[in-house]
Amino acid sequence: MRTLIESISGIRGIFGAGLDAHVLVRYALAFGSWCQQKSSDLPQRIVVGRDARTSGEVCAQIVTATLRSLGLDVVDAGLAPTPTVAMAVLFEQARGGIVLSASHNPENWNALKLLNEKSEFLSPDEVEHVMELARSSEVPGNPEGTCGGYAARDFIMRHIDAILSLDFCEPESVAAREFTVLVDGINSVGATSLPRLLEALGVRRVHLLNGAMTGRFAHPAEPLPEHLGDTMAAVREAEADLGLVVDPDADRLALIDDRGEYVSEELTQVIAADFLWQSRSGTFVTNLSSSRAIDDVAKRYGMPVYRSAVGEINVVKAMQMHGAILGGEGNGGVILPDLHYGRDALVGAAMVLQQLARRKEPLSIYRQLLPKYVIAKNKLAVARPDEILERFAARHATEDISTLDGVKLDFEHGWVHVRKSNTEPIVRIYAEARTDREVRELVSWCMNDLQRA
Repeated sequence: MRTLIESISGIRGIFGAGLDAHVLVRYALAFGSWCQQKSSDLPQRIVVGRDARTSGEVCAQIVTATLRSLGLDVVDAGLAPTPTVAMAVLFEQARGGIVLSASHNPENWNALKLLNEKSEFLSPDEVEHVMELARSSEVPGNPEGTCGGYAARDFIMRHIDAILSLDFCEPESVAAREFTVLVDGINSVGATSLPRLLEALGVRRVHLLNGAMTGRFAHPAEPLPEHLGDTMAAVREAEADLGLVVDPDADRLALIDDRGEYVSEELTQVIAADFLWQSRSGTFVTNLSSSRAIDDVAKRYGMPVYRSAVGEINVVKAMQMHGAILGGEGNGGVILPDLHYGRDALVGAAMVLQQLARRKEPLSIYRQLLPKYVIAKNKLAVARPDEILERFAARHATEDISTLDGVKLDFEHGWVHVRKSNTEPIVRIYAEARTDREVRELVSWCMNDLQRA
């Protein structure tokens, strides 16, 4: 089976069975040509980085050679988190960046995640322009006939230094707590970047689990509780104050408390906001599929929350529209404009640690003070998803409905959100309520309704 998905989340597929060498060349040519065509005073330079997937080195070599064949200089960030590559685009004043990572997809997948000169994922219009170039039969030329240059640099410490220089960052407060933290690096780039961050923040002891960057993931890549039984047990065994779990490219962050219990990834952005709002006023933006917990915490501070379509760039554009001081997604993503407009597990970890240091209480106690919801995230394989969503919306047109991204229905006791995935050939069904029973009933009702004739 050949799988290739083109979306605002990148060009993503199974390596060798959809994401082939000719696909990599075609899209690298299109993206490189697009970067060259843009009116800009920036150098003809592109940053390339990757996670630790076994196909990553080959993919990076193909992409790098293709870009250089156009006359573009390539700065190789090597094995680096997606947010580090984004920071490198800014550091290098590059025209764009390419990250070779399929995020939470299985290890046999890979992807081209495309960044513009602002280090943001491409907007839908920008993506369409690159797609048009990729579909064109005309191969971009290089009239000067000279290859671009190549340089390899490690940007991880520059990324960490940028976090440490944030006005709210106080490593001494973290050091004073003498934290013990366990990191699950899922055999990818979080295994090297997070421990370096924690050391710089003054964490007393760091335990690293799944730290060999082999790209052979020790458990399914998405940081969900059903995948993290061994990690939760390791937190208990280490008597750690906190467990940090990332996805393979370290832009999503899930938490495990001091009792070894999973803390919903929905709460990562909530804790970050609770921390920042104590010292700064401003708007928060998240997506339609994220928990109501952020709205509840915002009310405590009298702060507004806006929602966007799912997809990091959609959140970013809404943040820019509303002048948000912070944003994120309920998949464990934290977006801090002071640093860059992208999800960043490293800055998320720094904010969580400082919140725990400030409160002087363990995460197991603090989490009890946060809003309590139960969220269910389901997948459904359906034929003709657009037709199904259209009929679903029509049947519920009189409800509190949003069709900004798929169909979301808000009820007093909870909500359901149904949309096509940007990263997999499925329909996603998210639901949230106050209790397990209520959320199960919402999901069951929604699935039955979707499958009506």
